[in-house]
Amino acid sequence: MYINLTISIGGLPMKINLKKLSSKAKIPTRGSSEAAGADLYACLPEGQDSIVIQPHCTEIIPTGFALELPKGYWAAIVARSGLATKKGLRPANCIGMCDSDYRGEYMVALHNDTNEEQTVFDGDRIAQLAILPCIPAEFEEVDELEETERGTGGFGSTGR
Repeated sequence: MYINLTISIGGLPMKINLKKLSSKAKIPTRGSSEAAGADLYACLPEGQDSIVIQPHCTEIIPTGFALELPKGYWAAIVARSGLATKKGLRPANCIGMCDSDYRGEYMVALHNDTNEEQTVFDGDRIAQLAILPCIPAEFEEVDELEETERGTGGFGSTGR
């Protein structure tokens, strides 16, 4: 089943094709009209109503859908602030990057940062999805870089 998912960019909606891979998959939803991301929902395999994530471990949580992103865009999978602060659950890679040519199921590698088991139930909101423009870059090797006031100062070099 194909569904158009509408994302607003600068107030103008962008249509994104979504294919449900499971009849019980939930379409990502935005919590408010100004929300930057859309909530992703756990879509566990038939017969499985929950997944227990052991302390300091990661489990792959399926969403039950695939997307067809427009060329020139990518999808970021990021933490839900409430889930991260209240349950200690966040994407293991902190920000998942999904390229526009990826057509597989969107999955979330959910990591438990706590010292207690955490349970994710089928249909729980597990992360957020944001659609962002991609700026392609070509890298050119040079002998020297332009000088700046900061120079090569690294972590913490610009103040407290």
